[in-house]
Amino acid sequence: MPEVNVEINGRKYRMACEEGQQRHLIGLAERFDAHVEQLKGAVGEIGDNRLTVMAGIAVVDELAEAERRIEALEAEVLVLTRAGQEVAAEIEALEISFAEKLTDAAKALENAAGVLDDTAPVPQG
Repeated sequence: MPEVNVEINGRKYRMACEEGQQRHLIGLAERFDAHVEQLKGAVGEIGDNRLTVMAGIAVVDELAEAERRIEALEAEVLVLTRAGQEVAAEIEALEISFAEKLTDAAKALENAAGVLDDTAPVPQG
């Protein structure tokens, strides 16, 4: 199992990860370190453990907010999908109605043509 070195709050940590996930783990550690540094700038030096816990809670809070936004977007997609399905059903019903009316009009034209053929004078010759 591969290992990578990451740095959080000025301390180096050796961590194991799945093969091919080294860059991803390093990127996550860099993002978390940025949270720690930002928090440190806001509250000052309050001890490594407390600072790390506060940064972890801040990250989990961001995750929870992202999950809420995803839920809201999924609900919106569901509403839009249903609306699209309703519009598609309306279009299909209109197409069927139009086809029926077109068929009725074609029959009426055929009947009219038949009547005209029956009343037309027979050519003599």
